[in-house]
Amino acid sequence: MKKGKGTMNFIFISPNFPHTYWQFCDRLKRNGINVLGIGDAPYDSLEEPLKAALTEYYKVDNMENYDSMYRAVAFLAFKHGKIDWLESNTEYWLEQDAKLRKDFNIGSGVQPEELAMWKSKSAMKPFYKEAGVPTARNHKVTTIEAAREFLDEIGGFPVIVKPDIGVGAADTWKLENDSDLEWFYNNLPQHPYVMEEFVYGYIYSYDAIVNAQGEVLFESSNWFPPSIADLVNKGLELTYYTTPEVPAQLRDYGRATIKAFKVSSRFVHFEFFRLTQARKNLGKVGDFVGLEVNMRPAGGYTPDMMNYAHNTDVYEIWAEMVAYNERRLPDIGGDQYCAYASRKDIHQYKYSHEEVLQKYGHCMKMCERMPDVLSGAMGNQFYTAVFKTFEEVEEFNKFVLERA
Repeated sequence: MKKGKGTMNFIFISPNFPHTYWQFCDRLKRNGINVLGIGDAPYDSLEEPLKAALTEYYKVDNMENYDSMYRAVAFLAFKHGKIDWLESNTEYWLEQDAKLRKDFNIGSGVQPEELAMWKSKSAMKPFYKEAGVPTARNHKVTTIEAAREFLDEIGGFPVIVKPDIGVGAADTWKLENDSDLEWFYNNLPQHPYVMEEFVYGYIYSYDAIVNAQGEVLFESSNWFPPSIADLVNKGLELTYYTTPEVPAQLRDYGRATIKAFKVSSRFVHFEFFRLTQARKNLGKVGDFVGLEVNMRPAGGYTPDMMNYAHNTDVYEIWAEMVAYNERRLPDIGGDQYCAYASRKDIHQYKYSHEEVLQKYGHCMKMCERMPDVLSGAMGNQFYTAVFKTFEEVEEFNKFVLERA
């Protein structure tokens, strides 16, 4: 944790969003680290626990402006000494974080030259192969003729087309026939796309906190619906849950993926399909198939759901990884399901908000409006609750989502 005679300096980028991220800063401070923040929100708007965790906060007018961010880091380095860590823990700033690390010689964290294999869906494939993890075949989008050759290779429709570099389900489509294919190529986006064979299955995540040697200090899993793209494109509501334990094959694949990608000193979120239909070269029903890696925590308030499911504190475990390269927080057990169910303002529901709270208030952990920037996939109003059984999870989802 110490560097010479001084305390470790950690710059946390955008520490106020999502708003629960103040806990990363708080746990860093509790472990003796000097926490410095950079963001575009006025200081007075920061939550009090975040203010208490930050030694200093530098406001920039526009976080998209690299010169402004560079000047902010330079100021904090001049005032507090060499910066040891710089991190946002969000996908959006991953590339900028890496550039700032390189420009300020910050060795802890991903560097720009490593980003391609972390952000490009096509570049991930060889690393999955090295890990022994099966993945769906894909094809870099070029011409419609090349697409038809790829379709012949995989046995035809349906296929998924999505940005080669991107997060979430934005601009992702399922093409089910030749008319869909022609529509896509007549409206071909300017940025690189990939076409991938369609896999029938549910999405599971493997989430882990990893130390400098690639050793897993914490691991968890989340179950998601089969098509996140439909949530965005068709206005459907999101439900998902954190599971009490990580399925054995998923755990093995997750750890092998960490090794293949040479992950170190990070909180990661890897996505896998769990097959509901057997697929040649991929596996039988129930097997896992690699989808994509994300070198940051799961989005939204999922870290909090991990806490509720496992009776733990992932913010503390992550901070201990930064400070000591080990986990000191004990595992106390008592694992359960933590369920997330969201509503969208465009729909009318059978049960009112008050009725949801009356029925499930005793097991409710979070009940908030989702920021607009996240509401497309995450919903406008969400409820998070804990349950002992999966049957209770299903009853909760049905009650929250039943339409009027």
